[in-house]
Amino acid sequence: MVGKFLFDGPEDASVTILLAHGAGAPMDSASMSATARALAEAGFRVVRFEFGYMAARRTGERKPPPRAETLNPEYRAAVAELRAKGPLIIGGKSMGGRVASMVADELHAGGKVAGLICLGYPFHPPAKPEQLRTRHLAGLQTPTLICQGTRDEFGTREEVRGYTLSDQIEVLWLEDGDHDLKPRKSISGFSAADHLKTLADAVTRWAGDLVR
Repeated sequence: MVGKFLFDGPEDASVTILLAHGAGAPMDSASMSATARALAEAGFRVVRFEFGYMAARRTGERKPPPRAETLNPEYRAAVAELRAKGPLIIGGKSMGGRVASMVADELHAGGKVAGLICLGYPFHPPAKPEQLRTRHLAGLQTPTLICQGTRDEFGTREEVRGYTLSDQIEVLWLEDGDHDLKPRKSISGFSAADHLKTLADAVTRWAGDLVR
């Protein structure tokens, strides 16, 4: 931990991935920590940070999550403060990825980021498929990889198939994965470790195409 950032992976990695947390869990949640380790083991420099409301919880101040778009300035500030050397990919878990997706085109056009990764994108609130959060995704210009479980209650494979998404967006479907990308091994035959390996391999391939 250095300042507001939590680091994993080699300092001399050619690509840095900046990740923000989801609405209800901190940057060092089990899900984010496991994903960060998997990406670090694949050779990426992984950096995590927390929005102000979540950081305040560490000192006992129970702030609720604000509207996602109000966090856009905090994400831009984190990119500026990080001052990554070399190509930077931004993203996050659930809401963190959604916030990153709302600032990605501006940062990409300015040459500050190379791509966007969303881990369990919240296409809609659970049990409210009519409340879509996809309008800006239709015209997204930033190369994007969305890693999604097929039974994610924020957007299943069947639901997402009907959405209009930019051709810059690639979706990696993880069989039987939930919102944390975890499968039920007795049903799918896959373990959480299997899916993390698949995710890390996919990010390695996808990022390699971006920065070659």
